[in-house]
Amino acid sequence: MDLDVERFFQACNPSKTLVVGKAEDRQYYIDFSSVRGGKIIEELARTIKRLSPEQPTCQLFTGHIGCGKSTELLRLKADLEKLGFHAVYFESSQSLDMVDVDVTDILLSIAREVSQSLEAIQINLKPGYFQNLFTELTELFLTPTIDFSEIKLSLGIANITAKTKNSPKFRSQLRQYLEPRTNGILESINKELLKPAREQLKQQGKKGLVVIVDNLDRVDNSLKPSGYYQPEYLFVERGEQLNQLNCHVVYTIPLVLIFTSALGRLTNRFGVDPKVLPMVPVQLRDGSECKQGITLLQKMIMARAFPSLSWEESSNLITKVFDNSHSLERLCRVSGGHLRNLLMLLFRSLQREDPPLSRECLESVIKQRRNELTLAITRDEWELLREVAQHKSFRGQEKYEILLRSMFVFEYRDEDGSWFDINPILAEANEFML
Repeated sequence: MDLDVERFFQACNPSKTLVVGKAEDRQYYIDFSSVRGGKIIEELARTIKRLSPEQPTCQLFTGHIGCGKSTELLRLKADLEKLGFHAVYFESSQSLDMVDVDVTDILLSIAREVSQSLEAIQINLKPGYFQNLFTELTELFLTPTIDFSEIKLSLGIANITAKTKNSPKFRSQLRQYLEPRTNGILESINKELLKPAREQLKQQGKKGLVVIVDNLDRVDNSLKPSGYYQPEYLFVERGEQLNQLNCHVVYTIPLVLIFTSALGRLTNRFGVDPKVLPMVPVQLRDGSECKQGITLLQKMIMARAFPSLSWEESSNLITKVFDNSHSLERLCRVSGGHLRNLLMLLFRSLQREDPPLSRECLESVIKQRRNELTLAITRDEWELLREVAQHKSFRGQEKYEILLRSMFVFEYRDEDGSWFDINPILAEANEFML
């Protein structure tokens, strides 16, 4: 079988998130749960489906940016829809400024996305509280007067919030007005939107309503006027309000919260432990090779090359994509099991030459990426990296900021819990060898 180079190139785009609910994307999906320390998506789904719609759940999901969280959450959406739930998934970063987010911003974005999703299936709700609120806002901020009784709720919210993402001044004014009304907004969402929505969904044969809020893990770790860093402010200090929505909710949260003293308070606020999606291991804690992890990563690449074939079949066609099987293995190992890193290295190689990719091309791309990372690392940070490589662990928010967020260190899970290792690309740097 010949390789469709153009389709393969498109399938390897690292900026593309697989939508597992679509047949075309589903053929590229690989289940890594067997080497990630647990079936996290199944756990999230089981928690939702085992409880009645009258017992809303709120769950937290996190992991390194680029490790595959969005793909897994879209798989959760598809799985829940198969079970009969109405699932609303959205990327919060599309409407929120991740540098400056408040609870009212999140609540309004949820209300907009839920109402928009319901309107698509002919469920149109017009909460009186919001109609009055928006009328006051248009008068207060001198925007063109809009008759909110005549337009859909999602458009009403969009009209008010559209300017906030790109206008800090307007966002500040709106926030000052909305903040004292947070409890009223929350009560209206629950009583005038979510409750009647669940009732009408039930009449359509649905088992319940699930809201999946992605990309909140990307909120900036900036200091708020309250004295708290933004992740702690949102999910710990204000977490109780985010936990009060009258439907099933899954929030992505910043990984930094797992490494702070706020973790205990976070767990108390939501009554659940955050679920962490780790990297796919390319080696084990003791330094030995993780053959199963490497095989699954190879399977992921070959599925994008020959989506209609099984791994048993496509593994015989590796030389259509690479000069030999060792080059594919090299690419998988040096990625550290970070899925976006793996695709990025592959995509850069494909930008340089058509398959079969040569080892020289791969090594050149790997060297370029190593140089990009090492330019940002200080002498003290190299010492920290050597400590992580030796002990496979570290603790503390400061080290998280330096190492984890910068993709210098990756987290893995096994039967004994979490362990850490440095990005394999850095392990080959001259500075690390000193």
